[in-house]
Amino acid sequence: MQYLGIETAKPKVAFFDFTCCEGCQLQMANKEDTLADFLNLVEIVNFREISSSHRQDYDIAFIEGSASRQDQIDRLEKIRAQASMVVALGTCAVFGGVNKSANLRSVAENNSIVYGDQPKESLPVKAIHEVIPVDLSIPGCPVSKKEVEKIVVHLVTSAEFHFEKYPVCIECKKNMNHCLLDEGKMCFGPVTRAGCDAPCPGGKLPCYGCRGPADETNWPELKNVFYRMGFTDDDIMEKLNLFHSLHSLNGIE
Repeated sequence: MQYLGIETAKPKVAFFDFTCCEGCQLQMANKEDTLADFLNLVEIVNFREISSSHRQDYDIAFIEGSASRQDQIDRLEKIRAQASMVVALGTCAVFGGVNKSANLRSVAENNSIVYGDQPKESLPVKAIHEVIPVDLSIPGCPVSKKEVEKIVVHLVTSAEFHFEKYPVCIECKKNMNHCLLDEGKMCFGPVTRAGCDAPCPGGKLPCYGCRGPADETNWPELKNVFYRMGFTDDDIMEKLNLFHSLHSLNGIE
């Protein structure tokens, strides 16, 4: 295979899903106009969303979802042993995501509420890096296909790539979105890492920080803005608990 006239390796790639909605994998299968180019860069040997073929000779493992059962932990350890590189794909894999809100209660309490007298096997939810070593983390709920494709080009060809350091607000300004803070909405765009092109604020939905914190933030001042807007600590924590991606701003792991 050639890229810009240069012979490059074509790594074997596998996609795996754990506790998740599989939306990040669907992102990769969507937008067929770029799918052919993406598939030309790699050899897909395991990707349930697009093929019934399953091989275990992969070099790079993309893992979507968090871990919430012992059999998932066992499976992750086997994947880590096989793959030369493990990529956490999406907010659930990187931070624990929406699933990690289950940890606000005990497993026994969750089982009682959801399943009554027929409890299911479960464990406290963990992000992938809390179970196995992760080489690269790509946040987003769902991930940006454009960003993932850039990263794959980087992995295959060593082309330059870096995650954006600035906050989502910059992308909002670029897209001429009206600031949702001015509308009295609790938006975490000022402290959230850019790279998604701000689709949520563009659709009048506040940013809830699924990509995690930007490199430099002024979280105390944003909290003061929320207070002046009439929001309470409970209101703020409710939003912070949505993706479990901004807790480090409050010094919470």
